[in-house]
Amino acid sequence: VQLQASGGGLVQPGGSLTLSCAAPESIFRFKAMGWYRQAPGKLREYVASISRGDTANYEDSVKGRFTISRDNAKNTVYLQMNSLKTEDTAVYYCNIRPPLTSYWGQGTLVTVSS
Repeated sequence: VQLQASGGGLVQPGGSLTLSCAAPESIFRFKAMGWYRQAPGKLREYVASISRGDTANYEDSVKGRFTISRDNAKNTVYLQMNSLKTEDTAVYYCNIRPPLTSYWGQGTLVTVSS
């Protein structure tokens, strides 16, 4: 199964976007979920994760700007992104934490530009 992220788009610096990712209950119910991103010319990197018990962790560059959350009733994980910067431009992916290769979807493109 591939986990598909959605909600990307073009936003100006300082703007906001919310990404979402629905997962099969068989995965979502038992796994910590994570967001990852890959900027042009760079390796894919970790952004944020949330445990089954709603403990959230963030990569340093997004702390205070991004918020990860999960809706267990909808088997969906969200990434609220505020105060976006040009360096946040990337394809964003969701996966479990730690990620499983077979779960990578196509991601959703976030472009931060004026």
